[in-house]
Order: sequence, then C-alpha cells, then structure tokens
Amino acid sequence: MSLRTACIHLLAAVFLAAVVIPVLAETDISQNTKVIYQTPFSSDPRWETNSPSSDYWDPATGRYHFSIEPSTQNYAWKEIPRTDGSFTFEYDVTFDRVDDGATFRFGLTSSEMDFNKGPNVITMFSNGKHGKIMSLHLVTVASKQMVVNSKNEDYETSGNIAYKGPTVRYELNKTYHVVLEYDDDITTATMRVSDKASGKEVWVYYLKTVEKFRGMTRIFLGSKGDYGQMYTYARGYIDNVRLTVPGPAPTPVETAAVVTTETTVPVTTKTITLPTALPKDTATPTPESPAGVHTVFMAIGIITACMLLSGMKKS
Repeated sequence: MSLRTACIHLLAAVFLAAVVIPVLAETDISQNTKVIYQTPFSSDPRWETNSPSSDYWDPATGRYHFSIEPSTQNYAWKEIPRTDGSFTFEYDVTFDRVDDGATFRFGLTSSEMDFNKGPNVITMFSNGKHGKIMSLHLVTVASKQMVVNSKNEDYETSGNIAYKGPTVRYELNKTYHVVLEYDDDITTATMRVSDKASGKEVWVYYLKTVEKFRGMTRIFLGSKGDYGQMYTYARGYIDNVRLTVPGPAPTPVETAAVVTTETTVPVTTKTITLPTALPKDTATPTPESPAGVHTVFMAIGIITACMLLSGMKKS
C-alpha cells in the first residue's frame, strides 16, 4: 500500500470525525431539553381570551395580535402543565403603539392571572415617566413582589436591587427576542432582550428570588391587576412562543455478553452571564465531553487500522 493511499484513508477518517462528532454533541443537548409548549402561530393556537376583538391570532401575518388597555383588565392565556423548577420562556415581540401609561405584560402565572398575585414571573415593556423601558417583574409563592427595570439607578421602583447600568429604551416597529430564564438551583430569574434582526443583546438583568418558584400553570398576556387610565394601549404582535425545561438525562445503556459499556451523558447546564456578580454558589461546572465521542474515535481508529492492514497484505 502506497503512502499516498494511506494518507487518503487517514484524511477520510478525520473528515468523518469532523462531521459525526458535532451531530452527537447536538443530540446530547436536545435530549436534555424538554419542550413544554411552543407555537410559531402558523395556525390558530386557540388561546383563551376575555377580549377577542383585542387579542387574537392574525392569519394574514402568522402572529398573535394584542391590544392591552389597563382599565379593561383584558387578557389572553394558555393552560400549561404545572411548572416547578427551572425553565426558559422565550418569544418575539413587535410594538406599533405603546401609549403613555400603558404596559405590555407577558410571562408565566398561576390560575389567578393577576400580576400582583403570586406566583408569577412576567416580562414588561412600559411607557411612563422614564420613557419606553423594559422590566422584569415577579411575585413569589410567599407574595414577595420584586421588580427591576432598564432605567439607570431607579431606586424608587427597585430599592437597592436597582439596575445600575446605562438606561436602555426599546423602540416601536422593531422586533425584539425576549428570553426569560429561571434557574431553580440558584433561585435566580433573568430577562434578556435582543434585537431580532441583528441578534445584538439590548438589555439583560436578573432578580434573586431567594425562595423557589412553584405552581405556575398558565402563559399570560394582559392587564389583569392594572387599574390605569382608559384609552391607553400597548399594541403589537407576539411570535415564536416557546417554553422549555431541563429534560432527564438518557438512561445508561449496557451491551450484552462479557463486555459491558455504560454511556453516561452529563446534564447540560447554562451559564448565566449577568451585569453584576452573583453569589459564589452560582458557578456552573463545565460539562464533560459525551462518552459517545470517544466511541466514535475508537471506531475510526479500528476502521483506519483495518484499511491499512488490508492494503499492506495486497502489496
């Protein structure tokens, strides 16, 4: 077997590894994420609402239209399995109107669907004395209410947990991707807002909840609990709503006969990047490489060796 032929075989094996290994890694991640609910609004999601003229699926755009007026207490909601523990809730939103005094609220709540009553974790986009700012709002199971917004040092609203970075404001007619993450291990809720078109992060901040969240059963959009002035509206569209939780790790598989191989897949964790440091107990360990990758390398080595030996015999 010539040196040239051996090199070609070796390059083919390396190419195989480059293609297969990323696929295995992606499979490991997806196996550790469980989708609780998702809709791209390509068809009617059949959400419940007490104001069908304001909140409805728009087949022309393939999105969900909302028009929230504080005084009407209008809302739309979707029943979900009881959420206990860590979760990630994300969606896209575009505003074409947010009047002075109006607020858009979207998140997870109990059956109360009142943003003043816990438990709930809600993302908010409002227009008031600080202009068009974003907020993360929550009420714990024990009825402790916390809120932080994108206004620099708004101690009047948030006390000593106020955001201390530069004020960040959202714009009308621009699509934003919003991610709300709750990590049960460190009892922390984080809100991330990015420009959908560019992917650039616009604002991110967190709230340390202290106690664990339990018992949220609905995706909620609306103004229930807000007794603001009449004829003020937060109007626009939401899209690509998705709620996920960490899934169980795959069960180890044993091979038959004398040799037993156990494949252990580490649980995938996410490191939360925050503007200010969290307590020391928030460090997230770096996951080890999946065992399946080592198996691929072993198989490639065996195949390459066999090809080389075969070529040598023919020579």
